[in-house]
Amino acid sequence: MGEERRASKQYGSLESTKWQHPETATGEDVISMADSTTTVDDIEGELFKIERIREILVRRESELRYMMDDFQLCQEITRLKKDLQQLVSKPEKEKSSEDRHREDEILQQIHKLVESRNYLVDDAEFERLR
Repeated sequence: MGEERRASKQYGSLESTKWQHPETATGEDVISMADSTTTVDDIEGELFKIERIREILVRRESELRYMMDDFQLCQEITRLKKDLQQLVSKPEKEKSSEDRHREDEILQQIHKLVESRNYLVDDAEFERLR
C-alpha cells in the first residue's frame, strides 16, 4: 500500500470535476440559455432539421420492416417448395393418400404466402410513393 494512487484525468474523475466555490467562480464559468446568441429563427431551423431527420428515420424503419417481412415470407416459401419437391419426386405409385393430401396442403400454404407477399409488396410500393 506504499504506492500513492493518483486521480484519473478521465471524464468523471474528482480532479476534472471539482466545483469551484461560488466566490472564486468567474463569469465565464456560468452558462445560461438566456445569454445565448441563438435566435428564434436558429431554433426553428434546428427544429425543422430534426423533424425532417425524424421523418426520414420513420420512413426507413417502415421500409426495413417491409423488407424483414418480405425476407421471412420468402424463406417460408422456399422451405415449403423444398418440402413439396420431396413429395413430388416420389413416384405416383408409391404415394400414399397422406402424401397427396400433404401436397395439396403445401400448395395452398404456398399460394397464401405468395398472396401475402403480393399485398406486402403493394403496401411497400404505396408507402414509397407516399
